[in-house]
Amino acid sequence: MTRLTVLRAVDYPRMPWKNGGGSTEEITRDSGEGLDGFGWRLSIADIGESGGFSVFASYLRIITVLQGAGMTLKIDGKDSEALLVSDPFAFSGDSQVSCTLLDGPIRDFNLIYSPTRYRARLQWIDVLQPQRFFSSANVFLVFSAAEQMAANVGEHPPQLLERHDCLQLDNAEGSLLEVVLYAPRASRCCVIELTAI
Repeated sequence: MTRLTVLRAVDYPRMPWKNGGGSTEEITRDSGEGLDGFGWRLSIADIGESGGFSVFASYLRIITVLQGAGMTLKIDGKDSEALLVSDPFAFSGDSQVSCTLLDGPIRDFNLIYSPTRYRARLQWIDVLQPQRFFSSANVFLVFSAAEQMAANVGEHPPQLLERHDCLQLDNAEGSLLEVVLYAPRASRCCVIELTAI
């Protein structure tokens, strides 16, 4: 049995950063409250100025710039390459991390997960024509960076996604599901698969 939920960007709750330096819109998570106890969490952060990131000990993080010119990260004293729109970048939540904005504020998209509880796969996909694939992940997420796109998942009715909406499919039994993504024009989305260990 699978459960499908469409999460609308207008409904995402906003919460302060763990270090108090800004705020985040939380998209979804598996469990817990506040900034503790979750196995995985998706969010969008608004970064208005260069500065430090919160530490999330024992987690892994994958960050992607959604809007703006981009940024570089300094991770445990080492500089990353410039991170531009749709460039995912992974790093340890244990690291000391700060960012330098390239040219003004940005928004970024974040997956934080516990590698002792989940295996994760994240990929950005250009939907130029219908994209068909299969997944047996316990949690399957589609995050839309497009103005409009649609998803067919298993036996569920088609779901329309607008900009920054997120489709979440909970598949506790790990059944193999067919997924088809399509859009009226070239569109970009992020597909995330999380499998419990």
